[in-house]
Amino acid sequence: MTTNKEYKTIRKVAGPLVFVEKTEPVGYGTLVKVTLADGVVKSGQVLDTSDDIVVVQIFEGTSGISKDAKVKFLKENIKLPVSKDMLGRIFNGAGKPIDGGSPIVAKKNLDITGAAINPYSRASPSDFIQTGITTIDVMNTLVRGQKLPIFSGSGLPHNEIALQIARQAKVVGTTEKFVVVFAAMGITNEEAQYFMKDFEETGAIERSVVFLNLANDPAVERLVTPRMALTAAEYFAYEEDAHVLVILTDMTNYCESLREIGAAREEVPGRRGYPGYMYTDLAMLYERAGLIKGRKGSVTQIPILTMVGDDITHPIPDLTGYITEGQIVLSRELHRKNVFPPINVLPSLSRLANMGIGPEKTRDDHKNVSDQMYANYAEGVDLRGLVAIVGEEALSEKDRLLLNFAQLFEQKIVTQGRKEDRSIKRSLDVCWESLRSMPERMLTRVSPALKQKYYGGK
Repeated sequence: MTTNKEYKTIRKVAGPLVFVEKTEPVGYGTLVKVTLADGVVKSGQVLDTSDDIVVVQIFEGTSGISKDAKVKFLKENIKLPVSKDMLGRIFNGAGKPIDGGSPIVAKKNLDITGAAINPYSRASPSDFIQTGITTIDVMNTLVRGQKLPIFSGSGLPHNEIALQIARQAKVVGTTEKFVVVFAAMGITNEEAQYFMKDFEETGAIERSVVFLNLANDPAVERLVTPRMALTAAEYFAYEEDAHVLVILTDMTNYCESLREIGAAREEVPGRRGYPGYMYTDLAMLYERAGLIKGRKGSVTQIPILTMVGDDITHPIPDLTGYITEGQIVLSRELHRKNVFPPINVLPSLSRLANMGIGPEKTRDDHKNVSDQMYANYAEGVDLRGLVAIVGEEALSEKDRLLLNFAQLFEQKIVTQGRKEDRSIKRSLDVCWESLRSMPERMLTRVSPALKQKYYGGK
């Protein structure tokens, strides 16, 4: 069979898509070159192939493409050149360096689709990752190999929290390599400059690989960016034995691109106009986190998404919640109170937390302290509603203590400096400082032995 022939078989152009008459067998994901009449060359990827039509998504946008353009199928998928030299570098969403440095000399070229991990070969996550943020480390513990999303809203400081985690995250008590892969999708030029400046000024860039896809870049490139980031992460985890934390922001922009391309293909839309296969598409990204038996490295994910209209039942957070192991929810109310980071621990959850805490991993009092803090804060927040109706004078002494605790919790536990990196031991000590505002008899979720050990401040 003759390969790499050029064809003038474009039937129509719609949005970022080109519909080409099928002239030879073509597989999903195959790279395509489109040469315009004036000699300009654009690249694309096969999105769909049927008996008579091939749908190609063009990375640089379809402006200027007419039926006179020539199409060539390259018989290969998108690959990312990877090597250890990627550390400390900044790339665009298509994997090309944008930091003024030299191109990457590839040790390997890896297919960005990745390979599915056999469920039997997955190891169980069990190692604590310290983010330096008390509400995550104590209440919603992140475990190596986990996928734990942050649910935010427009205008909330999720980008600052992402950068703080990127700077501070570490596996405690080990000297193993730790790498951060940071991918931003659909961000403004101003945000991109902010990210680059922060990474470079704080020195976090030295152990990081950064991918930035701008809002004015083609929508199609946005679909490639997280796959590039995860491919780089898998290389460092499974070839270089590093523990990799992948931060993906903002998954809402990614899903909007999915919807835009679905509309251009004239697909039957699903909920809120998003394609019906969005669940599968997101799962293909999120399930690339994990540990593999016999391999030293690991991939841990923190996807960040902005909930449209602060609606947690919106398809994007809804589907993300199904696939991932919990969520960290940011609160607009706490943000209005000038609390940073505005993490609301009540709807937040880390389903793997218990696997990463305890005497050998964090500290013997971790589980009891976390349970007690959650219970006291939940009751205190409930009482705020009651106070609004009956007034504080009608409350019992116990209720007043709980109401006061909720205030203390937000001021001392949740509130942290933007550059404050608390160790897990410091975080637990801060929690005990707040718990001492309650009589010892009210700490019903802490064992007598632990109360004796820590309540007195020893």
